[in-house]
Amino acid sequence: MSDEFDKNIYDNETDGNGTGESNTPNPPVKNDKSSNNPGEREEVCSMCRRTESQVKRMFKLHPGLCICDDCMQKTMDTLSGGGSLSILGLAPKNPNGSDGSSNDDQNGIENINIKANLGDLSNFSSFLFGDLPAVPMNQRLKKKKPEPKKDDIQAKFDIKDLKPPHVIKAELDDYVVGQEHAKKVMSVAVYNHYKRVFDKNEDGIELEKSNMLMIGPTGCGKTYMVKTLAKLLNVPLAIADATSLTEAGYIGDDVESVLSKLLVAADNDVERAEKGIVFIDEIDKLAKKHTTNSRDVSGESVQQGLLKLLEGAEVEVPVGAMSKNAMVPMTTMDTTNILFICGGAFPELDKIIKQRLNKTSACGFLGELSDKYDDDKNIAGKVELSDLREFGMIPEFLGRLPVVFALDGLKQEDMVRILTQPRNAILKQYKKLLSMDEVALEFEEGALSAIAEKALKRDTGARALRAIIEEIMLDIMYEIPKDDSIGKVVITEAYVANHGAPQIILRSGAN
Repeated sequence: MSDEFDKNIYDNETDGNGTGESNTPNPPVKNDKSSNNPGEREEVCSMCRRTESQVKRMFKLHPGLCICDDCMQKTMDTLSGGGSLSILGLAPKNPNGSDGSSNDDQNGIENINIKANLGDLSNFSSFLFGDLPAVPMNQRLKKKKPEPKKDDIQAKFDIKDLKPPHVIKAELDDYVVGQEHAKKVMSVAVYNHYKRVFDKNEDGIELEKSNMLMIGPTGCGKTYMVKTLAKLLNVPLAIADATSLTEAGYIGDDVESVLSKLLVAADNDVERAEKGIVFIDEIDKLAKKHTTNSRDVSGESVQQGLLKLLEGAEVEVPVGAMSKNAMVPMTTMDTTNILFICGGAFPELDKIIKQRLNKTSACGFLGELSDKYDDDKNIAGKVELSDLREFGMIPEFLGRLPVVFALDGLKQEDMVRILTQPRNAILKQYKKLLSMDEVALEFEEGALSAIAEKALKRDTGARALRAIIEEIMLDIMYEIPKDDSIGKVVITEAYVANHGAPQIILRSGAN
């Protein structure tokens, strides 16, 4: 009887003769896109008030009247008992068989009466649930959008959607000031790398990876460029610090930990992580130690451990943890299509480059002065692989980083542009902070030049700008919330040089 009952519940919109005509005079329009469209909202059980997403399935008895699978099962269990059958008039008049008939005969009559009375399900559902109010449309929950499947996520990143190099560089220009050569090199390298990822290798020509090595002084924008690039491409990014890496078996992080960070950035989606970007910062700290005779577990040994990752190999990576142990599940990642970008400041590298360039003696007609390249801020742009080998990088490691480029040192003009031009410029951030207090902030041109000059003296790159602005704005940010009459603050050159005070402009009508 239960199977027949379920079938009739599903077919409750048809008449009892099976003609397919609806018993409802005005059936609901399922394709209606208005706010009252039942297809855009979840149905709610009229008995337990659970939503459609919380139950296995929902039976629609009438428009606006639904019952979930659990409540339907409880109802059927109740109907199968003798006490509740008497409510519907389905139980025998003499359940003890006092009329002379046997219990088996009475059970047979009972089953026949139940099937006969359940023939018209519309009357049955009206009798059974007629007292239950229908759930109003405005009380039904909106259906949640289905989460995209992994295949859908992968389909979003296709070679047709890959941006060409000039578009990538143009978008980098909105965030990074200067470094024209570096942005051009990175745009081309990333474009070629993802063309290699999507290549099906139908002609038998295999494309090699274009891993990159960035050389530049501290604060020139190495990490910021990689972060911006990954955000523009919408690919997972992992930033690892090479100073924490050690050889396998020693205290510290194994080289596989960089892949664990990438897997976490990809929400543990292995296929998506295998197309991501890994940035290993402070790579110059892995240089060989020339002054020690002990085993270099945090230098040359780590370079050798990174060789298999850079070239491409299948590596066992823990899921949801940074280190391997027996309690953490493992998964296999293929690093063939992962783009590795290494960066470092490489201190003292300029001396090695100058020594190579000053090959001639300082005496004689053809002699060159030893301090000829001392004032060259972009001396790192003349780097060669021989200089990096002398610095302490092993040739096997350098051979797996074919794209080597240097970032320019920042000048005073670059510092001023960094303050004002990028989309997330420092001054724009402070103007937004003061605008929340309904106060305008303005910097004079002389003040910007004075800030840039101070930053150059600290020799920490663009990071010095933030520290100087914090010092200048400390008293202003402390005093402004006290006085509601302040409408505008102008930072002058004298205030930056500690020879005066900022210009305060009161609101109109303030005393």
